Amino acid sequence: MSEIIKRIVVMNSKGGCGKTTIATNLASCYARHGYDTALLDCDPQESSMHWLRSRDKNLPGIYGVIAHKSATLNKNKCWHLRLPIGTQRVIIDTPAGLRETDLLENLQNIDEVVIPVLPSPIDIHSTADFIRDLLILGKLRRKEIRINIITNKVKANTIAFQSLCRFLNTLKIPVIAQIKDTQNYVHATEKGLGIHEVNKKTLLEDKILWDGILKHLES
Repeated sequence: MSEIIKRIVVMNSKGGCGKTTIATNLASCYARHGYDTALLDCDPQESSMHWLRSRDKNLPGIYGVIAHKSATLNKNKCWHLRLPIGTQRVIIDTPAGLRETDLLENLQNIDEVVIPVLPSPIDIHSTADFIRDLLILGKLRRKEIRINIITNKVKANTIAFQSLCRFLNTLKIPVIAQIKDTQNYVHATEKGLGIHEVNKKTLLEDKILWDGILKHLES
């Protein structure tokens, strides 16, 4: 594996869109593929760290870092100095409602931005404003940081989802995956698992989907 550290931030100003689900599944997918992986939790709720503490020690290891501003100053400011030697992939889980300064801080030294979006009118409107802020305030185009969208809790044959697809097409930003509306992710999260680590033949489609996400991010 490459020794170059790649940093992927999962963010959206809208709460409840699945940031932690995406971040934890990304981390477990990278670890499963042999990458030395770190998971940073910038959310005071520490949902990612709760997931990591529930994780079986026999599964591929993931290094966890509490990095939100409610933590101690040392933990918050110096997380990048505390990554284990040899760390190859860093997944960053962010809170909802990021202010401008927090938004810019979370974009420092980032290679990829992953934005989860729910197919509802409120989420579409909120995400449109958020992407505008990324492009204008974060200057992502100039910095050559890729934006990737994952649609979450998808019910394909709905007006809301069709509206979401039309909106995303106007942005010319790739939708790298569509995650179905299923309780399988909830059950996996409760056990500290990625969806591809659940031993069910019925989840083969989900496992292929996450391998595709990783392949895209590594392309």
